[in-house]
Amino acid sequence: MHIEPGILSGAKIAAANLAAASLIAAQAPQLLRKPQRILHTLLAALFFSVFMQSFHLPAGASELHFIGVMPIYLTLGFIPTLLGFGLGLLLQGVIFEPADLLHLGVNFLSLAVPLLALHATLGRKLAAGAATKVGSVLKLDARYYAGVALMVGFWLAMGETATPFAAWISFAAAYLPVVLIEPVLTVAVVRLLQSQAHRPLVRLCFAVPARG
Repeated sequence: MHIEPGILSGAKIAAANLAAASLIAAQAPQLLRKPQRILHTLLAALFFSVFMQSFHLPAGASELHFIGVMPIYLTLGFIPTLLGFGLGLLLQGVIFEPADLLHLGVNFLSLAVPLLALHATLGRKLAAGAATKVGSVLKLDARYYAGVALMVGFWLAMGETATPFAAWISFAAAYLPVVLIEPVLTVAVVRLLQSQAHRPLVRLCFAVPARG
């Protein structure tokens, strides 16, 4: 889901960075209302970074990553996931890929906008009872990764040079295995945490969904 250097103009990158900073500034006060979310955000950034660095390869016009959005979203919550994406991308840029820092705002919006849309619609409706049902998690994953693919398509359409449509299709299709595999991992993680929910450390570190 990374946008390669040279595709977007400096003005468009600056606009994306401003939009990303505004989104983070609007949501960050939520951490003060519930300080436990600070820990959850740090954990979200850690897990997201581990997932992202564990599996990534070129795919069409961008890159295929295992984002792990549903295990993070359903066990840590919306705000920690959203802010964890930003913090995780920043840390990965500093440590592993300094060139990606140029597009930090662009890449953050590619992940954050689909999450916002999902949480405002299907996420709130299904999240409470979806965490241990593969079919329900599959619906969440399909909506989210479709959003990521559309965001990448949006950036490519805004690019200074034309990107072949087939290259975007190849990128979008590459996420199909992720959409199919991630729900199984999500349900396994949630059930494990539910089985350990009596432990204080688990209750501190995770927002364990109630058993359906």
